[in-house]
Amino acid sequence: MKIRTLSCGDELHYYKKSLVLYFRGKRRVISTGLNHGGCRDDLQAVFNNDGNPGPGMEFRLRAPTYREHLDVIAGQDLGLDPESCTGFCTAASMENVSIQTMEQAYFTVTAIVTGGIEGNGARIGDSASYSEEPNRDTVESDTVNPGTINIILHIDADFPRGTLAKAMVSCAEAKVAALQELLAASRYSRGLATGSGTDGIIVVCNPESEHTLTDAGHHSLLGESIGKTVKAAVKEALYRQTGLSPRRQHDIIRRMDRFGVTSDTLWELYRSDIEQSHHQLSGEQKSDQYPEKLSVSGGQSDEQETGDIPRYEFENRLDQLKTNEMLVTCTSLYAHLLDQIDWGLLSPAEAWKAAEGVLEMAELKRAEGDGSEKMVPENLEQRRTESTETEQNGIGSTETESEESAREVIACMVRCYMKRLTARIVGQGE
Repeated sequence: MKIRTLSCGDELHYYKKSLVLYFRGKRRVISTGLNHGGCRDDLQAVFNNDGNPGPGMEFRLRAPTYREHLDVIAGQDLGLDPESCTGFCTAASMENVSIQTMEQAYFTVTAIVTGGIEGNGARIGDSASYSEEPNRDTVESDTVNPGTINIILHIDADFPRGTLAKAMVSCAEAKVAALQELLAASRYSRGLATGSGTDGIIVVCNPESEHTLTDAGHHSLLGESIGKTVKAAVKEALYRQTGLSPRRQHDIIRRMDRFGVTSDTLWELYRSDIEQSHHQLSGEQKSDQYPEKLSVSGGQSDEQETGDIPRYEFENRLDQLKTNEMLVTCTSLYAHLLDQIDWGLLSPAEAWKAAEGVLEMAELKRAEGDGSEKMVPENLEQRRTESTETEQNGIGSTETESEESAREVIACMVRCYMKRLTARIVGQGE
């Protein structure tokens, strides 16, 4: 099925779970694809294939290597000459593609994007999932989750090779900007995602065009057009595939799950506190006034009898809170404080001082005996100064005392947030 004819006559078709862009003339292509990737002038088509076999089914290569698998897809399924095309595979549905076009007076930019990021989002520099060892043809990893953003960027103008490479850089920056604006989370660290480990980009330009462009960077109209087109397409593709959107992100759990704050961890913390409280009570002499609070097990789950709330009620109360406007706003500020500790832009002492104010504003107030005053290490500013001196005297170290301190403080601040949020959840029904 033909989906669209582009300004220079190139045609985008959908068949065999694939999007195929056929060239109707000579095109210059730069591609991250393993099959005939790099910069080429001799290709006739590019493609994006949905390799998802179906729910619950395992993806399997149809050849010994992924590169050969792409050749099989091209030749056997798509009817292309495997030597004259490049492409990539994804688990995203081609039916969820976003196609965005921006026309200028002397060129046209079209972004064709499929994407999913919520299962495989990663921040560049996150710990590796595998290592390509010498003399090995294939690399396998059980730790890589599904999720890929694939971009075919078509520009109806002529470029030198260097400008084509620069257009790919601008395209990648636009993808990162889209993810930052959605606060998409890494699933391999507590950072914000900059992409996935399997993303692909193909950029196509038209050497037959009458117009030659030499700058695809930020300051050029071409760079601006690439940025706006790719950002819009990435955002729409992610929404169409998984529902990721600003509205969906307006949720305290989605803002904090990269730090380990989930409904499960909140429930576990609540149960741990309840069990500890009952354990302490059971070690004391029973009083006639509160006999029912000395036993949680044995079938007593009614809140009025035990002081506990069941899981379903805990979830209901969390659902009522998690999109609260003030709580989402303050939680966003809190998460950004944690990020700035990670990035070294705020000292732990500075961040904790501000965090106290944010928690108060969010009405996540310190409760007597909640232990939050003991959660943050002492002498934070002194430790910050000492670690800074260590960094200055030990250039090249990848694991500094400041990083260790930052991790410790972030863990304490996250636990403090969880303790106070749990207290608010429990008090929500009172």
